[in-house]
Amino acid sequence: MQNLKLERDGAVATVTLNRPDKLNALNAATLEELDGAFRDLRSDEAVQAVIVTGAGEKAFVAGADIGELVKQTPVSGKETSRRGQQILRGIELFPKPVVAAVNGFALGGGCELALSCHVRIASENASFGLPEVSLGIIPGYGGTQRLARLVGRGRAIEMTLTGQRIDAAEAHRIGLVNRVVPLAALLAEARALCDAMLKNGPVAVRAALEAIQRGLDMPLDESMVLEANIFGVTIATEDYREGMNAFLEKRKPAFKNR
Repeated sequence: MQNLKLERDGAVATVTLNRPDKLNALNAATLEELDGAFRDLRSDEAVQAVIVTGAGEKAFVAGADIGELVKQTPVSGKETSRRGQQILRGIELFPKPVVAAVNGFALGGGCELALSCHVRIASENASFGLPEVSLGIIPGYGGTQRLARLVGRGRAIEMTLTGQRIDAAEAHRIGLVNRVVPLAALLAEARALCDAMLKNGPVAVRAALEAIQRGLDMPLDESMVLEANIFGVTIATEDYREGMNAFLEKRKPAFKNR
């Protein structure tokens, strides 16, 4: 990979967008590498959670590559948008927890990438925005849809139509990020959050994630059926029996991921 770094540390993998000279801007090649990395991690049974971050201290991802965007035609523009949506949707529906460690600018496509992750932790110097309207276009990688679902219609419309940035504190206030930490502590906090998730039954963690992510796209009655079905599946697992027995025996469970 030319534009990403992929590192594994026990059960947690870290994907780092690595174009610091371009503030980690998302070009087509980087998106394809991102897709390939997540495909590899999906099938890696040793990896149970993923952290996504950017190289350097200035930017998570400062946006899409304007040099590529300026060459688009209406037909290629639609294809580019759909491909970006497909790749970020794959992250959103990834079966293991994905934590965005946002270290600086998360603008345009960078904000959309952060939105596709399951949880967002921001450094104090982070900022977020969808400035596409200032370039005469709109967000094309799912930003117009995910932001409203996360922070509400009114705030999403304001951010998208003004194109203005918000700082980390405001992002936390409106629910765009889960927490804000000093830059020096960002990756450690992201790892601690992953570890807090992974001390639980791994099958149950994946099942709960699926219930939330897929259920949000369904009417409530249908999502309740989904939850009940997934609940029933977890009861058929060895981890369920281990978790219940450990509780009754007042000991820590030894989950087997099956």
